[in-house]
Amino acid sequence: MDRRTHKGAAGGDPLGRGPRGNRAEEAASEVPPAASVHTDPELEQDLGAEFEFRGDQLEAELEAAREEAGRHLETAQRLQAEFDNYRKRMAREQEDAVKRAGQRIITEVLPALDNLERAVAHAEEAGESSDLTDGVRMVLQQVLDVFAKEGVERIAPEGEPFDPNEHQAVGQAERDDVPEGTCVDMYQCGYRMHGRVLRPAAVVVSTGGPRP
Repeated sequence: MDRRTHKGAAGGDPLGRGPRGNRAEEAASEVPPAASVHTDPELEQDLGAEFEFRGDQLEAELEAAREEAGRHLETAQRLQAEFDNYRKRMAREQEDAVKRAGQRIITEVLPALDNLERAVAHAEEAGESSDLTDGVRMVLQQVLDVFAKEGVERIAPEGEPFDPNEHQAVGQAERDDVPEGTCVDMYQCGYRMHGRVLRPAAVVVSTGGPRP
């Protein structure tokens, strides 16, 4: 009989692995099965209710997170809308402030403009024509052109019905050829700017005529 074969058989391993194979099997047999592994009681206590989470708990937390996200979205949208309204309101207030500043300047210039108009009217009534009169007329027209660029309009209501919002009655005249309440004469021209009356027109209103 072969001596090597006999030695392998004597080792107790029919495959001839020897003592090393036996030691590996013994080490593997020392590992406890998964069923015998115990969870640390302190870890279980620290985790508390989270240790045994169920699917319904996860769904409830997910739904709560969605609701909270929806509330945050609504808050952000509301804040954005409020900011847009604030920005528009500030823009309107700034525009109104600029308009009011322009209206104040125009109002202060109106007396000087009236004097220019009176000077030209006096020269025309007297039949005078000179370079000075022509110069005053040109200056008057330049001022009116600047007013027009700034949105200023003249209120000259002769022949129009009396409007208390834009006209100021300074006298009455008996007239039967025009409807009653007609502006038949004007003492002073009025002005409006951006739809706001800076100064009403001073007019004479007819009476005694047919009802409008």
